[in-house]
Amino acid sequence: MAFDIDKYTESSVNVNWSDLDFDEFRTNPLPESTLRSLRYMCDIEYHTVCYLRDMLVTPSHKDPEVSAFMTMWNREEFWHGEALAAVLGAHGVTVDFDQLKATRLKLGWKDKLDPVKQSLMGNIVGKDFIAVHMIWGAANEWSAVAAYNRLAELEQHPVLAVLLKRIAKQEAKHVAFYATQARERLGRSKKARVIARFALKQAWGPVGSSVMEPEEVTHVMGHLFAGDEGLREIRKLDDHISRMPGLEGLTIVETSMKKYGVAA
Repeated sequence: MAFDIDKYTESSVNVNWSDLDFDEFRTNPLPESTLRSLRYMCDIEYHTVCYLRDMLVTPSHKDPEVSAFMTMWNREEFWHGEALAAVLGAHGVTVDFDQLKATRLKLGWKDKLDPVKQSLMGNIVGKDFIAVHMIWGAANEWSAVAAYNRLAELEQHPVLAVLLKRIAKQEAKHVAFYATQARERLGRSKKARVIARFALKQAWGPVGSSVMEPEEVTHVMGHLFAGDEGLREIRKLDDHISRMPGLEGLTIVETSMKKYGVAA
């Protein structure tokens, strides 16, 4: 089924949490390991604007459907960060935007060069770069849906679980767009399939791994995906990706997780 971009842009709303009783966190607070994972997720949601920045210098921004989607996507991801920050705030954890800025500054030249690299690659590859952007986005969003649902199931907190399920529902819409676009674009271009397969195999990593400290990536991925059930979720993600045209047999998620001591 085709993704209806007009319906999506018209119906896009902020994730809501005003109806949830955050006083529940006072009597039933979250453990430190969960707060640490939520802080990671919150920071990455707020970093979405950087990913948008990098994409604006590539051919993706010239496609009307992609640019419309990315505008709504960036807005929704920001509010996911706001919602998670509210949960952290209920536990006395303040998300300081100066700290977020410091995280970006620690990346140094890498952060400054990312838009340049994206621009060069996009202009060299041409329109086929959009297919790479779309499948990369699909892989990230599939991972995000799995992460939010997994944490909701692990924690079983009456308030947190509801909020995370709401966020996951919006992330699932992002998956639908990225996956639809990726399937169509990869299906009609051998060049796109070759480039996408190479890019994913050589450079993809867990969401946030290019920004956060390795020990934080290890904690979150282990927290969410350790054990037999976690491995099943990891392999489901790889299955989604490998069903795309030209990506048969890829196991980028399991391979990446092993680097962080998960799914070993």
